[in-house]
Amino acid sequence: MANSRRVEKFAALIRREVSDLLMNDIRDERVHLSMVTITGVEVANDLQYCKIFVSLFGDEGSKNDALAGLDASSGFVRGELARRLQMRRAPDIVFKLDKGMQP
Repeated sequence: MANSRRVEKFAALIRREVSDLLMNDIRDERVHLSMVTITGVEVANDLQYCKIFVSLFGDEGSKNDALAGLDASSGFVRGELARRLQMRRAPDIVFKLDKGMQP
């Protein structure tokens, strides 16, 4: 029970920090071609893996480019999370398109 609470709290921290990174620090222009919204964060119980679900708004080409830009920036995001959250080892980051939010 306590472990699931810890994982939920960690997921909320990741969501906050990644949102800040998206607005201020990720310089890949592809990410900014589409409006990116984080819709959810799932973290494995062992804190080694993290899925970040995003909703993308824009035409199909800009959505694909934005998702490719997010994938390319996952190493940067992981390093920044380790630094900001003072972790020895940050989880592996995977960005997933949230298909439930698509029109």
